[in-house]
Amino acid sequence: MATLEDDFSNCSALVVDGNPTSRSILVSQLRDFGVGTVVQAARAADARRQLEYRGFDFVLCELHFANESSSGQDLLDDLRRNQLLPFSTIFIMITGEATYARVAEAAESALDGYLLKPHKAAHLGERLRQARIRKVSLQGIFTAIEKEDFEGAAKLCMERFESKGQFWLYAARVGAELLLRVGRPGDAQKLYRSVVAAKTLPWAKLGVARAQLDAGQITQATSTLENLISADPNYGDAYDVMGRAQFELGKFDKALETYRMASTLTPASISRLQNLAMMTYYSGDHVEAEKLLDKTARLGLESKMFDCQSLVLLAFTRLESGDRKGLQRCHDDFNRLLDRNPDNARMRRLADIVIALNLIQQHQFAQSVEAVRSLAQTISNSEFDFESASNVLALISQLATKAIQLDEVEAMVNTIGLRFCSNRSQTELLAACAVAHPAFAERMRACQTEVLEMAETAMSLSLSGNPTAAVRNLILHGKETLNARLIDNAHQVLLKHASKITNAAELSADLQDLRAKFGLHHVKASLGEQKRQAGGLVLRTGTRPADPAVATTAPPT
Repeated sequence: MATLEDDFSNCSALVVDGNPTSRSILVSQLRDFGVGTVVQAARAADARRQLEYRGFDFVLCELHFANESSSGQDLLDDLRRNQLLPFSTIFIMITGEATYARVAEAAESALDGYLLKPHKAAHLGERLRQARIRKVSLQGIFTAIEKEDFEGAAKLCMERFESKGQFWLYAARVGAELLLRVGRPGDAQKLYRSVVAAKTLPWAKLGVARAQLDAGQITQATSTLENLISADPNYGDAYDVMGRAQFELGKFDKALETYRMASTLTPASISRLQNLAMMTYYSGDHVEAEKLLDKTARLGLESKMFDCQSLVLLAFTRLESGDRKGLQRCHDDFNRLLDRNPDNARMRRLADIVIALNLIQQHQFAQSVEAVRSLAQTISNSEFDFESASNVLALISQLATKAIQLDEVEAMVNTIGLRFCSNRSQTELLAACAVAHPAFAERMRACQTEVLEMAETAMSLSLSGNPTAAVRNLILHGKETLNARLIDNAHQVLLKHASKITNAAELSADLQDLRAKFGLHHVKASLGEQKRQAGGLVLRTGTRPADPAVATTAPPT
């Protein structure tokens, strides 16, 4: 009698191989094993499109593809970083190479199997069976994740790790990912460090850095990443995380260099190309940025991993270069994307920016001014996030270069600066967006100084023994500026000195509303909408994630 591990009738498989004969053999072997559904792909790009829209129990992928720049390893790397490969999917690489370098690469990639050619059907069947055993063994964890019981799943993972039960190392990796997801970076870091102590694995060391970043320990994360990259200069995920750390520190030149290295390692990765293109733009090289952004759009526009902010920045560069036809193509591309995603609020906001840019290009200045005014009306809304601020400021700056005057422009710029210039990274990013009109860029830096002075004045009151005045001061400025840093500082002082603060409960209720509408989750600066976490595992649940643009609840901070 066949066991559950031997019954593949309800399973689906994707075979990825450019050689028709090899592909046919694999398909035939899988069907002989009783696999219920077998899908074929001749190219890595075709496989990626399949995996964007459906899940598979098994993926069997050739390492090398003739006449293609992408390899099976590139595909695996791209799938993982773009969260297209659930950890329940079994991925087996097939190759004729048995060199130490390839085997080591496979081990580091945490493959479910590495099958050497020529292989016997029995060998493939055993690989599938063993991988299936792991899936069955960890079924309780997978079920909890599908139900979005992340705390429960994390507990199961840690229990498996502590008891050194079957697949304890894999359970630890999943558990640490879950802890990061629920906002427990300190516990995640401890778990990653425990794995490093037991097995010195690159993904665990990278996990330590990711947890440090999530906890705001950016300097420590940078040090961890430097050591990791020094040990393995080809570890692409480490460069991705390092770029994020450097970006958050406001070190744009270093972040640009890091993202360039990451993109060089895996040129087929849309996400890495996007990061490089956007970072090039914000670093001030708009000529090179236009080339990279254009390449990103050409290669990735039809991919679910393409981020529309790339198209917005491309539109800005084409306005600057006078490329009327190119700007019109950006406009047309957005229309097609909106036709497919009519309910995506973020995409519509971004499209409005491109519409306004197109109006400027066509010298329809009256209409462009009205478009800007319409966008500016939302500046004080809770839904107006950092990305919106960046784009509106860039748009206003472009109007200024055309000598188009808006009576309210100074107030718009000031409102954006006071609300979003909370640290160096955010300030310099906004200044980069306003580079077309240097006066606006300098106003961003001046706003940061003003915000820092407000925070320091309040902190001085707290240190001098008057935390009540400090909290009231911060709440007052927080309501005036909607600045998340001031609001968060008020919260921290209130938590620390609650017993000494008059009307603490009343102030706390006041702050709760402010934090819900204008807290830190609204002002995170990033290169577009980051759809992946480098080095992480997919946490695919049973429900479809909400569109972040229309979500009504804030993520954990």
